Amino acid sequence: MISDLESRVSRKLMLRIIPFVMLLYFVSFLDRVNVGFAALTMNKAIGLSPTAFGLGGGLFFIGYFLFEVPSNLILHKVGARRWIARVMVSWGIVSFASAFVVGPNSFYALRFILGVAEAGFFPGIILYLSLWFPSRQRALAAAWFMAAAPISTAIGSPLSGAIMKLPPIAGLTDWQLLYILEAVPAIVLGFVVLKYMTDTPSKAHWLQPEEREWLIAKLKMEADARHTHAGHTAGALSALRDPRVLALALIYFGTSAGLYTLGLWAPLIIRQYGFGSFETGLLAGVPSILAVIAMIVWAKHSDRTEERTWHVVIPCVVACLGFIFAGNATTALMIILALVVVNIGISAAKAPLWAMPSMFLSGAGAAAGIAMINSVGNLGGFVGPFVIGWLKNVTGGYSAGLYAVGATLAVSAVVTLMLSRQSKQTPVAAGERHGH
Repeated sequence: MISDLESRVSRKLMLRIIPFVMLLYFVSFLDRVNVGFAALTMNKAIGLSPTAFGLGGGLFFIGYFLFEVPSNLILHKVGARRWIARVMVSWGIVSFASAFVVGPNSFYALRFILGVAEAGFFPGIILYLSLWFPSRQRALAAAWFMAAAPISTAIGSPLSGAIMKLPPIAGLTDWQLLYILEAVPAIVLGFVVLKYMTDTPSKAHWLQPEEREWLIAKLKMEADARHTHAGHTAGALSALRDPRVLALALIYFGTSAGLYTLGLWAPLIIRQYGFGSFETGLLAGVPSILAVIAMIVWAKHSDRTEERTWHVVIPCVVACLGFIFAGNATTALMIILALVVVNIGISAAKAPLWAMPSMFLSGAGAAAGIAMINSVGNLGGFVGPFVIGWLKNVTGGYSAGLYAVGATLAVSAVVTLMLSRQSKQTPVAAGERHGH
């Protein structure tokens, strides 16, 4: 039975922490994928071919990959508040500067630097949530946080489409205004983080003393229980070598390839059916609204049953089938339905997947391991968009690229099953089933 004290703490954590980190991720995701809308006029203006656009879109993840683990280890040392503030201000400045690219090379450079600036934000927040939420709430907390990505697409797509209809202002064209207007919130929020965010439960003066003590004791008890299991990893280097970390990174690779393929290419795929910028934005946003609902419901079910494996496998298979359907679509209705299926699958897989690392990682091991999963996994964000652009150049259509991205999600499903089978041979898996 959940005690009155526990439900009170849970409610306060959800209200204080989740809406704020969702807002941060909303702005982050907007700045990461608005390049898909800028492309509607930018590509022609600065001379980008589909291959060059796919490469530039993906270079973000190379910068991200290289700086992710160091960034998260710094966050573990200096605290989330200061480091997340630094991340947000720096990526806002780089996003603002993207309005002034003049050709392929400056486009490549700024996409790479944007990845460097933003490295550590997502795994930093995942690590931050693990310092606050007991294990029975962790998938739901992660789901609400990550719901900001599809919400960002749902709200940000029509918003970006509307900005793209603005007339030139002060000599700046539509795509330049898009970068500038969507960069400002990141810089402002960076300073808000310094005032609002609390590093650890022990500093949470917005909790009553008894609530604070209960939360600290509960998290310590769970940590102690994990430490008693064989196969627990607390060191940074051992986490980076842990085969389970590499397996989770490979699973995440497929979901990232799918997510960023949608973010970068969905506007251009929808546009080919003859829609204007604003209509394209509205249609790109529809699948995301349904994805948010699926994500929250699925995460709640995963937390309630304390089952993770099938809660990752089933959505990955659904998303894979969605990409195959998209590759065969011949009408606007078919492509929208396919994008709905893909969005639901990818979004639903993520929260149960991110509840897995804290089953066997803690301390610096968690900081390094979570960053490693995210950075290697996010290379899917480079591969997916690039493959779509390259195969479109080769074949003249989107189908081959969509099938290739679908295949990465099939691999994610298979690796999840293999990891589950492997984990059952160690005591760690039992810890998850008993709520440790």
